[in-house]
Amino acid sequence: MITASDFIPLTPELFLLGAACVLLLVDLFISDARRGLTHFLGLLTLLATAALVLRDGIAGEAVTAFGGMFIRDGVADVLKVFMLIVTGAAFVYAKPYLQDRGLFKGEFYVLCLFAVLGMMVLVSAGNLLSLYMGLELLALSSYALVAIDRDNKLATEAAMKYFVLGSLASGMLLYGMSMLYGATGSLDIATIQAALGSVGDNRGILLLGVVFLVVGIAFKFGAAPFHMWLPDVYQGAPTAVTAFIGSAPKLAAFGMAYRLLEGAVGDVSEWRHMLAWLAVLSLAVGNVVAIAQTNLKRMLAYSTISHVGFLFLGLAAGTEQGYAAAMFYAICYAIMSVGAFASIMLLARKGFEAEEISDFRGLNQRHPWFAFLILLLMGSLAGFPPLFGFWAKLTVLEAAVGADMLWLALVAVVFAVIGAFYYLRVIRTMYFDAPEDSNNQPLNPDPQLRWLLTVNGLAMLVLGIFWSPIMQWCLRATGA
Repeated sequence: MITASDFIPLTPELFLLGAACVLLLVDLFISDARRGLTHFLGLLTLLATAALVLRDGIAGEAVTAFGGMFIRDGVADVLKVFMLIVTGAAFVYAKPYLQDRGLFKGEFYVLCLFAVLGMMVLVSAGNLLSLYMGLELLALSSYALVAIDRDNKLATEAAMKYFVLGSLASGMLLYGMSMLYGATGSLDIATIQAALGSVGDNRGILLLGVVFLVVGIAFKFGAAPFHMWLPDVYQGAPTAVTAFIGSAPKLAAFGMAYRLLEGAVGDVSEWRHMLAWLAVLSLAVGNVVAIAQTNLKRMLAYSTISHVGFLFLGLAAGTEQGYAAAMFYAICYAIMSVGAFASIMLLARKGFEAEEISDFRGLNQRHPWFAFLILLLMGSLAGFPPLFGFWAKLTVLEAAVGADMLWLALVAVVFAVIGAFYYLRVIRTMYFDAPEDSNNQPLNPDPQLRWLLTVNGLAMLVLGIFWSPIMQWCLRATGA
């Protein structure tokens, strides 16, 4: 029976839903000249939602609602806070880019807010139905965002690929869920886990369901060999959209994997071995293919695949330490990724996208401060000490070693060294190549973008020194 108390844990989600609907209506009466109000209201909505999440502090004991369909715990709260922070950063970075291309419309903000709502429901799901509902709200909003530039053939093609392959992934995930239901007789995640020991003759059905769950999770992460959609979508979508879908949804994907793998089938050890081999494939494909890329967005897309491989190291460990390390890595990657795509928007201007690595030639000679900020972001993505990304890689490597997967940690280290090459190429282009006439124009970025990119870049250094509090937050959330 549903009571009024069931709605209390959902206060942030209910507020975000109401605010997004109000913003959709208000935007109808705002002229293009006053579209900045939509931008402001979007940021205000994210800030207020974050305040509601943090109102009672990070949840310790899990609180459930609607018969266990919704869970509020430490993992959900931590992920939600960083989702909202990263989405707010994506809003600030996107504004000048969208204005220059005639895309500064309310639809961008409304779709992003609904995508965030889907992410929040996804990471708090206590039932396979609520999990799938959050996943599809995120996915459908993301498809529309990629296609927001309707006159761009590349964006339209990317959206179609994203829709078709995303639907395929959702179908596989649904099939896996149906197998779990067939083996255990329940859609409730906690009930599924409790029933694992008594499946008896249905163990074959259970394992088949786990296989399809892992495949669906790998699709949503963009792990190899299920990565075919990711480079085309990242390149084809407007960079402002890529900055959003390439950062915050990775936090939601971790939340989905945590609920399904740890919450539902945590006692089935076979999925750990599957994730370990998916990690190896992702590290190999992502790092090797990224070396051949000249388009920076495609390079970052393939680097995302390699980062998913590192994140899978923590998940494959199957321990509380491993889950905490994987969550820490997802947070770190989301912050680095949104800054990396903001670097492209920094140099972009009307009629010039700045997507090629060659567009960054001689940036240090023209704007040494911006070159330094991009150096920090690329160095952190590569995992150079003492930057933030180094500690993220170190924690998942420690988790893998602690779970007796030394071989997997060694493979990851080897490919991390290989992967450093393409990040160093961007740095070399900025510092040692002469600027071309086509990109030798003065930069006059939006003040908000300039200041936030400064904070984002310096955060790689500051968080690299003071990374421990975030890791402790993740450890407490997972109960490690």
